[in-house]
Amino acid sequence: MDLVLEAADQHLLTPYVYPAGWPEGEPCRQLLSLFVITNLGAMALYLLFGTLSYYFIFDHELKKHPQFLENQVSREIRYALRSLPWISVPTVALFFAEVRGYSKLYDNIEDSPYGWSGVFLSMLSFLFFTDMGIYWIHRGLHHKLFYKARDGMARFHKPHHLWKIATPFASHAFHPVDGFMQSLPYHVYPFLFPLHKVTYLGLYIFVNVWTISIHDGDYRVPRFLRHVINGSAHHTDHHLYFDYNYGQYFTLWDKIGGSYKSPTSFEGKGPHDYLRKLREK
Repeated sequence: MDLVLEAADQHLLTPYVYPAGWPEGEPCRQLLSLFVITNLGAMALYLLFGTLSYYFIFDHELKKHPQFLENQVSREIRYALRSLPWISVPTVALFFAEVRGYSKLYDNIEDSPYGWSGVFLSMLSFLFFTDMGIYWIHRGLHHKLFYKARDGMARFHKPHHLWKIATPFASHAFHPVDGFMQSLPYHVYPFLFPLHKVTYLGLYIFVNVWTISIHDGDYRVPRFLRHVINGSAHHTDHHLYFDYNYGQYFTLWDKIGGSYKSPTSFEGKGPHDYLRKLREK
């Protein structure tokens, strides 16, 4: 994140926003800048890719499904935009630690002990590490102690399951605690393992886009990857049937944890099939 902060300081913040006497490396200034940059970046990614996915990928026929809620799209967007600033508070604390040099992020390919192959391997290990972490965190958030409060009020992960037939805008419509907890493996990784800074930024954008994609209602996956990649078909069944397909990118941990479910859409029993049967009647 220090690359983004550096660019913002150089092109915008130092010449136009902050007084000349406030040094760029001052901690309070860095925290304030990171808070603004993180929120603007998260909202831009969410609204840009969510909108593109909603208009060009999402099948609007799904809005006719009986479990699609009234005014659902606007409700998803409002919930996400209210949550993102709160999610950013602990996220900024971790970004601040990165900027202050406490992570294992590095600037140059030469700093990797394995060169370009090390960068490639770190991308793969990032995906597998975060997939494992998200699986167990996500599954834990489904436990009755965290999912629903005793007084019947929604707690943590339950609000995200309001959207049985999700749209891309449901991707970030989380309770703030839920949203941060499921993002935690992304932020922890560079404190444990070496990672190129530009690679980390690319992966950060990728995970946001992937989160949108598994809510887009497009179930097409190459046949040989259907039971390997955790796509929109798998995640749709997670929203519909609750106890299955907790993974983020892969089905590996669901299979290990006994929570894998073959998507109903692959078996002719998914939401689109339900709508087709309704039309036939």
